[in-house]
Amino acid sequence: MSTTRTALPAASAASHAARSGLIQITVTGVLWGTTGVAVQLLRESTGLSPVSIGFHRLAIAALVLLACTAGRLRTIVATVRAAPVPLLLTGVGLGLYQALYFAAVAWAGVSVATIVSLGLAPVLAAAWESAHARRLPGPLRLGTLVAAVAGLVLITAATEHPGAAAPAPLLGLLAAAGSGLGYAVTTLISRRVSQRTAPMTLTTISTTVGALTLAPFALVTGVSVPVRLDTLALLLHLGVVTTAVAYALFYAGLRTTPGSVAAVLTLLEPLTAAALAVALLHEPLPLPVIVGGVLLLTAVAATYLAPDRADLR
Repeated sequence: MSTTRTALPAASAASHAARSGLIQITVTGVLWGTTGVAVQLLRESTGLSPVSIGFHRLAIAALVLLACTAGRLRTIVATVRAAPVPLLLTGVGLGLYQALYFAAVAWAGVSVATIVSLGLAPVLAAAWESAHARRLPGPLRLGTLVAAVAGLVLITAATEHPGAAAPAPLLGLLAAAGSGLGYAVTTLISRRVSQRTAPMTLTTISTTVGALTLAPFALVTGVSVPVRLDTLALLLHLGVVTTAVAYALFYAGLRTTPGSVAAVLTLLEPLTAAALAVALLHEPLPLPVIVGGVLLLTAVAATYLAPDRADLR
């Protein structure tokens, strides 16, 4: 009897932790969804390249986090010394998959870059987890994965703005695939690291390494920005809200959430971006975006209805 009473609170605590992790990563996806509008406004007002904006985003996050954790610098250094390879891979991956995504946008367009990179990540993560567990995903996992990717395709294809022909579609496709692979691998690595590293510490290390990774690319395209209140506000939003806060929540959520499920939940990013474009930029709301949004929200709801089944069963 005592064993049963002990097991019930433990099961309840595990279920609560699983739901908390899902909420943290869902909020991450929503925060990341505000990135597109901010980047668009920055590019229009400053002429910065997407890679340079990505560098500023990570650099600002790293500086803010290093200032907030100044009293724990010895702990951060000790953490890096204890597991240098996975921590460095997480940071380098964070910088590289962003750079590859930006290159894919420039070479093949937003639609191809988003669908391939974001759509590939949860599929690759689920495939790795299935191979590692030596069993196929269950119906719930497959259903949420198909619904989420289908929703992503509908939303992205419908919100793509017509423009000039893609200058290098094949290179863009390869860059998008590399970005998706990098995102999936980085998510899987950071999930393992997050089990033994505090989210704030992990975010500080990864953003610092990521900024250093993007620095050479950014210096080539230019990093100077005009000192204006609107520009500084947008950069601070990207650095603090969509990076420092968002990645701290992401790494905290990864403690109890499988990488493939996390990749599905962060597909709320394009849905949030589409909603903001309608609300703030007064863009039209096509039917495919509505259908895609319903599919994505259904996939997210499925993970909340059965958080204890968010594994490969």
